[in-house]
Amino acid sequence: MSETTVPIHVGLIMDGNRRWAKEQGLLALAGHEKGMQTLVDVSLHGFENGVQYISAYAFSTENWSRTQEEVSYLMGLILKGVERYLDIFHEAGIKIVFLGSREGVSEPVIKAAEKTEERTKNNTNGTLAICFNYGGKEEIVHAVKQIMEQGVKPEEVTADVIAGALYYPEVPPVDLLIRTSGEQRTSGFMLYRSDYAELLFIRKHWPDMNKEDFNNALAEYAARKRRFGK
Repeated sequence: MSETTVPIHVGLIMDGNRRWAKEQGLLALAGHEKGMQTLVDVSLHGFENGVQYISAYAFSTENWSRTQEEVSYLMGLILKGVERYLDIFHEAGIKIVFLGSREGVSEPVIKAAEKTEERTKNNTNGTLAICFNYGGKEEIVHAVKQIMEQGVKPEEVTADVIAGALYYPEVPPVDLLIRTSGEQRTSGFMLYRSDYAELLFIRKHWPDMNKEDFNNALAEYAARKRRFGK
């Protein structure tokens, strides 16, 4: 596959962890654990194949409505993931950033995210953007507040100004957005960055996603003709 057909930024809506666990006769928490390992495997494979940015919808602002047990587990999963996989991503030269609000997130989780960002900040072989406590509308609200605090005049506000005030503005627009588990909606993921993203919906649950599936997604993207409204 030529470099011109490889998406710069692939977004992942990792849906189906709980359904996968139920089908396996396991607790929902086991699905999240398997889903984390799948993210590691798939994202590293993506970077090896020329993708420069991968964003992953790990925890949305709506996920707080889940049971306390599940929310606590998902928070702990971030801590476990940092402990288990940080060295792997760092040695692979991958930069990791966290997109989202810190409101309501425990101090240990915030510190783990900061540790990860600091450790990997100079890596240049790809960027993994973990969308944690993230909501697309909330990101735009955050951007508007940033612009207002900077004293930007209304007539000076442009699409580029708004893009520059998003979480980690260096993360570019989404080229390919993949959602697993058969659901066909974006659920507020990367609202501002995905206006011209190619959408791909896969019936497999996220924990069953593998490198071959990712290769197939890249091939599907390469076969599409992006028009950008032309």
